[in-house]
Amino acid sequence: MKLVLIRHGQTIGNLKKRYIGTTDEPLCEEGKTALQTKKFPAADIVIASPMKRCIETAKLIYPDRIPVLYNGLQECDFGDFEGKNYFELNNNADYQKWIESKGTGCFPDGEHPEHFKHRCLCAFEECVNTYSFAESIAFVVHGGTIMSILEKYSRPRKSYYDFQIENGCGYVGIFDGESIRIAEEI
Repeated sequence: MKLVLIRHGQTIGNLKKRYIGTTDEPLCEEGKTALQTKKFPAADIVIASPMKRCIETAKLIYPDRIPVLYNGLQECDFGDFEGKNYFELNNNADYQKWIESKGTGCFPDGEHPEHFKHRCLCAFEECVNTYSFAESIAFVVHGGTIMSILEKYSRPRKSYYDFQIENGCGYVGIFDGESIRIAEEI
């Protein structure tokens, strides 16, 4: 099965380098324009996170498809870091502790990274099992969601942070039920 993993287009929060997880921001005009200048692979099924930014991205890229929404594919809850950027958090002791953990620690009043990854993987596995008849599936989701999926399934194996991508970008790969062989970057 061909998989297309696309990170949603830019939002105002993304432009300002803020941690945007549970904040339900729409795409900004720059984000919409950037998506319209790119070519994305066709897909039989389009699956999206239920956040506005993902739904809007899916509708712009695949106007002839109605996206199927999966709650489990939502971005991580960044807790006390939500809506803030590096400069605003730079002197925050909890943020420094999280940075020192190399991004593996829990977000204060937020979601633990391992819980987040598990949630994303369960939703991904449900999607590919439900739509196993399809030749191609596009996932229009969040950067962290894509990183979680590829950390587990990509071959050769790489770490979570090796799969960071910009807004409106992604990967095309072949999923054989056990692993994803990445064919190209979008």
